[in-house]
Amino acid sequence: MPADATTPAKFFGASGEPLLEVRRLGRTTYAAAHALQQELVEQRIEERIPDQLLLTEHEPVITVGRGSAQALAETHGVPIVSVERGGDATWHGPGQLVAYPIVRLGPERRDLHRYLRDLEEVVIRMLAEHGLCGSRKPGLTGVWLGEKKICSLGVAVRRWVAWHGFALNLSNDLHVFQDFRPCGLDPGVMTRLADHGDLPMADLLLEGSAARNFCAVFGHSIRSGQS
Repeated sequence: MPADATTPAKFFGASGEPLLEVRRLGRTTYAAAHALQQELVEQRIEERIPDQLLLTEHEPVITVGRGSAQALAETHGVPIVSVERGGDATWHGPGQLVAYPIVRLGPERRDLHRYLRDLEEVVIRMLAEHGLCGSRKPGLTGVWLGEKKICSLGVAVRRWVAWHGFALNLSNDLHVFQDFRPCGLDPGVMTRLADHGDLPMADLLLEGSAARNFCAVFGHSIRSGQS
């Protein structure tokens, strides 16, 4: 189903599915990626671009969402940034895949709980491709492997365009979580893909998996000329 009937026809595929433009940004500062998100959100609101999926790896940063009550002080030179997404504090940095969908939510999808569950489903399917059983925990947001959390989520919405997204731990140093309570949880709860078998870590492979599974869950197709 089209994401929104007001979206220009050029942003739909031949079968009527909404198109997704995938942008592989490489390693970025959080400030640069955040500024790009803001720019693209406005363009999406104005119907100048189709839905977007930004894929990146950040320089080290701790972001603090609207729901956080933690009083954090900068440690080890890692900057702390307050952002408009929901949720508590989390870390981003090398060895982590961060995905920022910028998606217009049509009338039939204007349920943020559903949107978060759908983002979790994207990650669960990514993990399943490597024989891992990702799961949810009642009352919590994110994706888990057993009793360990491997993926954090947080979103914001502006005029029914959703932005921010998820961070999947691949091979990052888990000690970075020790200086605060990630997502309000005990730091020891965090895990990473590298600790769950001999799995491929190639950036393009995992970025491709993120794009492919996002399309499968949300009913998009990737804009022609991208992979």
